[in-house]
Amino acid sequence: MATKVKKMLFILSKATIDNVYAAFIMANGARMEGIDAEIFFTFFGLEAIQKKKLDHLHVATVGNPAMHMPTLLGSLPGMEAVATKMMKKEMEKLDMPPIGEFLEILSDSGVSLWACKLAVEMFHLEEKDLIDDLDGILTIGDFYNRANEDGTQMLFI
Repeated sequence: MATKVKKMLFILSKATIDNVYAAFIMANGARMEGIDAEIFFTFFGLEAIQKKKLDHLHVATVGNPAMHMPTLLGSLPGMEAVATKMMKKEMEKLDMPPIGEFLEILSDSGVSLWACKLAVEMFHLEEKDLIDDLDGILTIGDFYNRANEDGTQMLFI
């Protein structure tokens, strides 16, 4: 018999708008279903929780097959900005909150937000560089220990 999902742990490694919103929407959906949720921000995913960067995330136009455009076209100056503007406009139509507001919603709903200790040190960040709603800075081992219970699923984004 399958165990009901009780906790979802998301590892966010890239701070492109599509990856960030995917993690946020799934974590929010988990909470709405009564499932515990946590997000571990590592490597470039840390940009989603850096005060100076979270409002300036972009859509990746190069190497993104879902863009349905040739790599050369995606690499032209201004293409990333245009794609980002278009995606943000579509998200506004769906009443999607901006990244900073979404982080507050997640925190208020009980989603735990963690920064990766190794990545924080590698990018020479300090806790003051990160959002106030952050629950802390963990090693990956500490994060894995949070998965040590029946009904826990982990998803790498």
